[in-house]
Amino acid sequence: MKKIIVIVVIILALGGGAYAVFHKSSKTTPASTTSTSTSQSATTQTSADVVQTKTASSIGQYLADSNGMALYTYGLDKTGVSNCTGSCLASWPIYDASNAPATLPTNVTVITRSDGGKQYAYKGLPLYTFSGDSSGQVTGDGVSSFHVAKP
Repeated sequence: MKKIIVIVVIILALGGGAYAVFHKSSKTTPASTTSTSTSQSATTQTSADVVQTKTASSIGQYLADSNGMALYTYGLDKTGVSNCTGSCLASWPIYDASNAPATLPTNVTVITRSDGGKQYAYKGLPLYTFSGDSSGQVTGDGVSSFHVAKP
């Protein structure tokens, strides 16, 4: 009987871990999604949470969000203006700044998008994550005019 209980506990633990891995948060969806905005308001971001510097052997230092997701800039954007809209956002979610702290790190600002959403920018250029990345990956560099943001 004890063996059966141990096996059931192991199966449940593995199932819960698999669920967590394959069901990522949609935290980076546009601010126009009401349910996402509501759930985000419960968390308070600090200046230290906004950007961090990571290093990859293939590209050197790059910027990442508080979850370790690489941040990218879009070659068609202008300073303070995001041109990634519509279907572009499916692969390149904005780095949502709807809960930005009052004090931001050097060179980090918040822009207001044409859809009214708030987005972090680095040196004026809007920041995005890549849907094909996982934490610590930088697979979107050079894809569709997007480049990893570098400090």
